[in-house]
Amino acid sequence: MDRPKSAKISLLAVWTTLLVLSVNGQSDCNTHRFTNNQAFTQCSPLSALGSFLHWTFNEQNRTVSIAYRHPGTSASSWIAWGLNPSGPQMLGTQALVAYTNSSGQFQGYASPITQIATRLEPGNLSFRVSRISATMVNGEATIFATLELPASMITVNQVWQTGPVANGVPQAHLISGDNMRAISTIDFRSGQSSGTGGASGDRLKKRNTHGILNAVSWGVLMPLGAMTARYMKVFTQPAWFYLHIAFQVSGYVIGVSGWATGIKLGNDTPGTSYSTHRNLGIALFTFATLQVFALLLRPKPDHKYRIYWNVYHHSVGYTTIILSIINIFKGFDILDPAEKWRWAYIGILIFLGACVLILEPLTWFIVLRRKSRGGNTVAAPVANKYSNGVNGTTTTGQHHQEA
Repeated sequence: MDRPKSAKISLLAVWTTLLVLSVNGQSDCNTHRFTNNQAFTQCSPLSALGSFLHWTFNEQNRTVSIAYRHPGTSASSWIAWGLNPSGPQMLGTQALVAYTNSSGQFQGYASPITQIATRLEPGNLSFRVSRISATMVNGEATIFATLELPASMITVNQVWQTGPVANGVPQAHLISGDNMRAISTIDFRSGQSSGTGGASGDRLKKRNTHGILNAVSWGVLMPLGAMTARYMKVFTQPAWFYLHIAFQVSGYVIGVSGWATGIKLGNDTPGTSYSTHRNLGIALFTFATLQVFALLLRPKPDHKYRIYWNVYHHSVGYTTIILSIINIFKGFDILDPAEKWRWAYIGILIFLGACVLILEPLTWFIVLRRKSRGGNTVAAPVANKYSNGVNGTTTTGQHHQEA
């Protein structure tokens, strides 16, 4: 055999071997073979966590034989799959769970999710389940079961998850990324599985709207309003005051809209809880509302309580801005958008921070220079009407000229 022909045969053999290995190594619906030789008529790659659902539906008795498969499972993690007739959420899910127990056995069992802080305790489901078993082969976990479903659950919400195991007890799963997208709708009769990764189209739109409104209001407009009040008063009078009010009021109005959207999302998904994000949101709304009412109670510049009002106004305002930035990043962790959006907001913060670094010393330089020359920063009537007494923009003598 000549060398060119031999080389071609060798190349073909290598290519064929790689192709076979590739096909055998794939873990999709079309190529997977179960070790117990069980076969199913339908299969669907699920929309998150790299999981698969295989099933066979029996029309006569409405039973469904299923195999939920999750590649990449370790001995220190649990997997779960279930149906929820009450809605696309965790609470109310009739689940099948599997993990390696303290005896080293990979066990499968039924577990109804009746509370948010569940430990996936064994229990009876709302429908009959039989032949529950679980296997772990080469890091791929599979739960097998036969479900006897009522007619109302032929098309139903399905939920699946994975999380850590500690001391033989399942622990809470992550509340970000794919873990929050592991919900869809399954039609056992038609074989269709559809969903938007954990939220209906309307709910996903509400979540994005909530995030955008809060990022713009608390995260951008509020800091701009504070910077306007601190740095523009030495350059423009009384324009800084009107800009400050415009930024703060518009930020508050938009922020309240975002806050209300978040409340609606929480009411629509009682099985999902983000306690830190929610509590920070409540604190932000409270502080911002106090700031709005503080405008109605602002003493005149020459009032003896004006200094206390200034301290209150500034401390609550800056606290609100700090909490808002923290909570926006909490929101990024929950929504898990494309990284470009997180970096876009980080870029905005860097820009605002750079402006502060430039304007802070410049403002003090102008104020101190004007004081050293014995002149007032602004005309007396203007200072009395608009100034908050920041950066030396008022003098004691000016306070007594207010009508």
